[in-house]
Amino acid sequence: MNTKTVSSSQVSQTDTLLIQRKVSFDFSASPLHWIPNDPYSSHFISVIHTILPAGEYFFCRLYNKALPYIRDDKLQQDVKGFIKQEAMHAKAHNSGISDFLESQGMVVDDFVKQVEWLFDSVLHDKPFGYKVPKAMVQEWLVLRLGLIAAVEHFTCVLGKYALENTQWDQDQADTTVLDILRWHAAEEIEHRSVAFDVYRHLGGSYPMRYLQMLVVFPIIIGLWVKGSSNLMAQDAVFADKKPKVLGLFYWREWQRQAKNGRLPSLLWLASQASRYFKPSYNPSTEASTEQAQAYFFLSPAAHRADAARLLKETHINH
Repeated sequence: MNTKTVSSSQVSQTDTLLIQRKVSFDFSASPLHWIPNDPYSSHFISVIHTILPAGEYFFCRLYNKALPYIRDDKLQQDVKGFIKQEAMHAKAHNSGISDFLESQGMVVDDFVKQVEWLFDSVLHDKPFGYKVPKAMVQEWLVLRLGLIAAVEHFTCVLGKYALENTQWDQDQADTTVLDILRWHAAEEIEHRSVAFDVYRHLGGSYPMRYLQMLVVFPIIIGLWVKGSSNLMAQDAVFADKKPKVLGLFYWREWQRQAKNGRLPSLLWLASQASRYFKPSYNPSTEASTEQAQAYFFLSPAAHRADAARLLKETHINH
């Protein structure tokens, strides 16, 4: 691998300052079936609370390790903002586990441990406990940064999906759950270019990027299916449906709810992944920062965070 950083007139494509919005969410009035009369879609989406925290904390650790290799001031600033946003995402979704899922009887510890194993063992600095040879340390770092860039492509396109989905509103979905989804979605769109920019800056190649998406796509789908079917299996509503990973009901219902506009279909997700394979792929064209930031004016959690920040700044200035 070429260990020299890639230099260009525009290393960073991030078009806004990435700030940490210290949000909090009150799930005390949120029902487990937060999309009324649709327990399937509710669980299908709620599983993200159990998947995201481990991944996002891993992102923070890895990008802190990458910072010394970054030679562009703007990109360094982007990465620091990215880390702060991802840390807050992990904290918010942890509350989604404890205050939303577990408080309503869902047992998720075993699944969360499986997700943590992926990041804490397989993708660790010492994968499966084995020390990486010194000559390979930066290659291993860049390889993992590339995997994250592929994941961040999904978080961007799914973020756009969440902001644009009007069916949830028509169904009168729970406003707190919608807020955490859309606040997170908007920030994913804000920082959509950071992971890709870092990967290219540190010499990541197109052929490896191609292979990384081939790895990331089935892992994302696998975790999503395994985790959501686990939630459904614990819900008495599905007692006679047997929503198993290899069961017909699970896949048929996914397709049905996708047609109803409540979920992204498997085919749609695959089509989103396919764009990442193009040599000309650029995350900056995948979504609009303006669209994302428009949501912050609507988000109750973002409003509370902004008010708290302004109050703190006023107190400091006086």
